[in-house]
Amino acid sequence: MSKRDYYEILGVDKNANDADLKKAYRKLAMKYHPDRNKGNTEAERKFKEASEAYDVLRDPQKRQRYDQFGHSGINGGGFSGATDFEDIFSRFSDIFGSDIFGGDPFGGGRSRSRRRRGTGRPGSDMKLRVELTLEEIAEGVEKTLKVKKHIKCDSCNGTGAETDSDFETCPNCNGMGEVRQVSRTMFGQFVNVQPCHNCQGEGRIIRNKCSKCGGEGRYRSDEKIKVNIPSGVSNGNYITLRRQGNAGIRGGEPGDLIVLIEEKEHKHFSRDGDDIYHNLLISIPDAVLGTEVEVPTLKGKAKVRIEPGTQPGKLLRMKGRGIKGLNNSGVGDQYIKLNVYIPKDLTSEERKHIEALRGEEHFDPESAKKREKGFFSKIKDVFS
Repeated sequence: MSKRDYYEILGVDKNANDADLKKAYRKLAMKYHPDRNKGNTEAERKFKEASEAYDVLRDPQKRQRYDQFGHSGINGGGFSGATDFEDIFSRFSDIFGSDIFGGDPFGGGRSRSRRRRGTGRPGSDMKLRVELTLEEIAEGVEKTLKVKKHIKCDSCNGTGAETDSDFETCPNCNGMGEVRQVSRTMFGQFVNVQPCHNCQGEGRIIRNKCSKCGGEGRYRSDEKIKVNIPSGVSNGNYITLRRQGNAGIRGGEPGDLIVLIEEKEHKHFSRDGDDIYHNLLISIPDAVLGTEVEVPTLKGKAKVRIEPGTQPGKLLRMKGRGIKGLNNSGVGDQYIKLNVYIPKDLTSEERKHIEALRGEEHFDPESAKKREKGFFSKIKDVFS
């Protein structure tokens, strides 16, 4: 532990507030950071010294003890050993932002800041599956979710104590929330830091627990949560609702609620990206003579014209009748795939009609091929 005055190390006076401390530490940390001073042991020493001073002065309890008793009031703390040096870099990242060290990729989870003294354990994340119809996906929808989870106790305001005066400093760790064990080896001094088992790292204990939540600061209940789901989402997409998961224990940070999207199978449509497809079955006379039919869409029904001589498998496009893309990336189309119904069982009268058509030139595929060949031959002669 450095024996220099902590205020002198940071270059601030004894009335400095949190913003002044953070600004002073930021300046020194940027100047003496090991990545900027590779192999410079003096810069490394000053970086650790500044981090040690900031760690003490930013904590109200540590600062009060330091102001009253000096270095002897800091319970044998300090930054000797590998464990504490990792803590320095964690603190440095908290101040300057995680993106300096690469950050977290989208969808890769979250990184919670270290727990403050006097606060409880963080709540867990939750996952909830939500089924959506194509109609809801096409336009986006607001859903109200009923979630059974731990919520903050309204009787003790999440503290877990019956009254505000029912807290006392943990005698095992003297309010530090952690216990340090110093060991000396032939390689030097090492400090092992572990959460205090008596207060679970909170630095304080409760004399009289809240009668409603039993001292946890939370209890299980149902809660309604609204979520806005944008258009164009797909099966497997998810939306993270920050701090909407389980409440933490005794004021700990709430977890997140992760809403997983599931797409319901549709009665009429299949989906390909932002486009939708509908299979339409028409009769032989309608395919030959043409007709007008009513087809379903995502917004009701619409009429479609079937041209005479339409072949099975043809796709008819209904522009802009599909799904609004995610992040306003455009609107898909609706496609109608035409299939011709071929009956299996015929009456004797129907069979006569079909037999009469069998020999007709326009119902003979080979005759149709010859006609097409002759047509294209004439076109070739015209342009040759």
